[in-house]
Amino acid sequence: MSDIDGVGAADAVRRAVGAVSDPELRRPLAELDMLRDIRVDGAIATVGIALTIVGCPAADRISREVTAAAASVPGIDEVVLNVGVMSPDERRGLTEKLRGGRATREMPFGPDSLTRVIAVTSGKGGVGKSTVTANLAVALAERGLAVGLIDADVHGFSIPALLGLTAPDGGAVQPTRIDELMLPPVAHGVKTISIGMFLRRGDADGPLGAVAWRGPMLHRTVQQFLTDVYFGDLDVLLLDMPPGTGDVAISVGQLLPHADVLVVTTPQTAASDVAVRSGLVARQTGQRVIGVVENMAAMTLPDGTVLDLFGSGGGAAVARVLGDDVPLLASIPLSPDLRRDADAGIPAVLSHPDDPASAAIRSLAASIAAAPRGLSGRSLPMRPL
Repeated sequence: MSDIDGVGAADAVRRAVGAVSDPELRRPLAELDMLRDIRVDGAIATVGIALTIVGCPAADRISREVTAAAASVPGIDEVVLNVGVMSPDERRGLTEKLRGGRATREMPFGPDSLTRVIAVTSGKGGVGKSTVTANLAVALAERGLAVGLIDADVHGFSIPALLGLTAPDGGAVQPTRIDELMLPPVAHGVKTISIGMFLRRGDADGPLGAVAWRGPMLHRTVQQFLTDVYFGDLDVLLLDMPPGTGDVAISVGQLLPHADVLVVTTPQTAASDVAVRSGLVARQTGQRVIGVVENMAAMTLPDGTVLDLFGSGGGAAVARVLGDDVPLLASIPLSPDLRRDADAGIPAVLSHPDDPASAAIRSLAASIAAAPRGLSGRSLPMRPL
């Protein structure tokens, strides 16, 4: 092979390797300046890459995909991979690039953002709000949307377990840190962050630590999730809210007054009466209630009989009280599969897509994906030609 052929082959290898995406940042290695010296000598390609940090959890996957990409170039029979780590200056340059010119601790989901923010709320606990939120996020991602999920239920976090983000010690998978940025773990195409990812088990069988925080700490946690976590470009950001109308609801109302709100209730009056309050408080902060989801609705048994364990009509009642512009978007029936899959950390919309509950959630995702964005009053990032 001549020198010219070697240079041409090296360029081909660089293009192939540069197209490999970082699984956490979801951007090509070439765009992230992670490529280093690349040479071709005969049929042997020597490829250098620089990972973002020491102990990068995606190192093995990146190494495999880079090696495969280089080997896919015609004429390459062997790949020698040299893996290094970015210098502090290189990491600073990377974080500045990822921030897209935003100042440190500046929230990217303000009123001018094109990301649709949806807070999923409920009046009381135990209505299955987190299970609905986790499955809704996965169903939206399945439709090709870029989806982020913030577990804002700091005291009662459950999203990591529902999505199967479980570490070997029984705790939740932790985010990767690049200087001041946190990269959220990805499950089923959903970028996810939760306070549970920062708590570890005391021993192999012990429970996760509890969070005993008051208002200021809760506000700071939600704020950090919105500013210090790198979600990248999202179509939809879901927030799994704690039940009720307490500190976190107020903080989210202050930080994201333009957010849409989805109210989850069960059919019974005890839940629906309280669910109305969460919608009313959201409106007081300027947020828009886009609809109601009735969970644990009547299920049809194999013999054709209908079991309405929690009664009926609660979701419609909440929608009616909240106004004519608030529809009942979904009625999700009781489902043993949905419950079992939640306990196992597997979204039912993936494992049991034909289950009636999964079908209802997928229909809900379709309605949300098709709904027009409320862009009135927002300045869009457009310039005249």
